[in-house]
Amino acid sequence: MTQLLELRAVVEASPDRVAAVLLDVRPGGHSPIAVTGTVEETDTGNEFVVMHEGSRISVAVDAGARMVSQQGQWWYHGVYEVEPDQRGSQVVYRILNVAPRARWAVRFVARGPLAAAPTQFAGQVERLGRQLGVSAWVEG
Repeated sequence: MTQLLELRAVVEASPDRVAAVLLDVRPGGHSPIAVTGTVEETDTGNEFVVMHEGSRISVAVDAGARMVSQQGQWWYHGVYEVEPDQRGSQVVYRILNVAPRARWAVRFVARGPLAAAPTQFAGQVERLGRQLGVSAWVEG
């Protein structure tokens, strides 16, 4: 795996409060990163697959680590983590290249998603702060 991008935000709430909302990612969940679509019927635990606009997105939630990961397409793996911070919490979002082959092609197909990620992340952080009733902002 190669990290392509890392974004960080501060949320003025405890890591447990932030994680309780952020990790509620099943379709219909309260998380601003919840994937829309249909969950495959056999997936009832913390790892599940969502069919979204014809694509399969694998989602894994690790509540103990306050982390959720989403993997889709042939190259994309996104990881959100909630970490303690003296101001409350930090939400860290990383985009990784997990392409098993033709890794060189990722720099071309990832341009759009990587360019859109900062604005998308800022919107997610703003919604998260609003849901929690606290200030939240992207750092950097």
